[in-house]
Amino acid sequence: MNEAVIAELREIVLHNGSFGPNEIERIKRRICDDHTQFTHLRNMVSELEQQEERSPASAVRLGVCYYLMGRYQAAIDTLKQSDNGALAFMYQGKSCFALNQFSNAIKAYEAAALAGYSNDHCRLAIAETKRYTGQIEEAMTILDDMFGPIEQTAEYLYQRAATVAATGRNPGEVVRLYERAVDVDPRHAGALFGLALENDRNGNDGKAIELYQRAAAVFPTNVGTLLNLGILYEDHDQYDRARRCYERILEVYPGHSRARLFLKDANASGHEFDYEEIRQKEKTAQKLKIPIAQFELSVRSRNCLSRIELITLGDLTRVTEAELLGNKNFGETSLIEIREIMSSQGLTIGMYAHEKSVAEEPIDTSHLSADEQAMLDRPVSDLNLSVRARKCMTRLGINTIGELVRKSGDDLLECKNFGVTSLVEVREKLEQIGLKLRSE
Repeated sequence: MNEAVIAELREIVLHNGSFGPNEIERIKRRICDDHTQFTHLRNMVSELEQQEERSPASAVRLGVCYYLMGRYQAAIDTLKQSDNGALAFMYQGKSCFALNQFSNAIKAYEAAALAGYSNDHCRLAIAETKRYTGQIEEAMTILDDMFGPIEQTAEYLYQRAATVAATGRNPGEVVRLYERAVDVDPRHAGALFGLALENDRNGNDGKAIELYQRAAAVFPTNVGTLLNLGILYEDHDQYDRARRCYERILEVYPGHSRARLFLKDANASGHEFDYEEIRQKEKTAQKLKIPIAQFELSVRSRNCLSRIELITLGDLTRVTEAELLGNKNFGETSLIEIREIMSSQGLTIGMYAHEKSVAEEPIDTSHLSADEQAMLDRPVSDLNLSVRARKCMTRLGINTIGELVRKSGDDLLECKNFGVTSLVEVREKLEQIGLKLRSE
């Protein structure tokens, strides 16, 4: 089976038969079914590069393969030297879009339509480009002006869902459109990603993971899909799977800085995860909840502890012996009693006294402008943080920007899965509005 697939890929990439959307789809499906075929595609592209005489048709093949491999600038340069056909213009547009060269992308899509590429598909690509440049109403106008069978395709439904989502209105319609797109094409990467993102934002981790996994199985895989899936894997302590997501990005984009940093964070988190340590902490936590009344104590000691509102063994771990002795009628005899009880549970008086909560220092806002001071009351969601950073804000109970700037970098790094990458992101977002974390 594997040899047959390799032979099929070789026939498409290296021989001079027909090469169009159907052949490109076959390449994508074969790698979809077995991602290891990507290595074979890369080797075949190397063979194609080494051909001494490259015809315009071969240039199209090579350029499209460069696009599939994520080598977008090479794709553009090669396709410009090809046959100036519809397929060449379409994939020039896709490559320009991937590099955020949006005006060039639109020009290429328009040229593709004039050269005979499907007008509907070119218009959908232009609508997507308009959406990415913030021209939401123009994108919607293009979609509204399209009629007929195209309206029932997965790509149209996906583009419409993404455009409605960009308006920030009617989230129910967004989900319904994404679901319809997936019903039409269960392998539509964009619709799967969009639906996964909606579930991710609403805390439906299980469903989001399933959808991201399906989107990640499609080739070529969207980088955002792999990043978000990796983050969710980390949230569920599946560090090996998270690492594989980031490694897949680096296979195609070796210099991808976020994937490299995320991989570093995942490696650090995975190595530090100690199941025995977790079990011990859980056992200790249970002991701290034990009521003092469960043990035999003298009436004097019991009354004294009740008066100063020490109810559990945990309460005793957060006061010092000196503080206990400072209370009326609490003497050495009572202290010895308490020591013995604590020792029997593997605890000591005052062992967590250093963790007593202290009131947060007020923020000095005298140096801030009126606009910057008003910014402190705005929700932290206004910073448009990544999924990973946003989840950490939720874990830490941070709802406003003011609450965030009361935290130091070290405070944030203590949160599960909040690594250096997320810290840099938060600092950059705060810097954009003239604010900094505490002690910076």
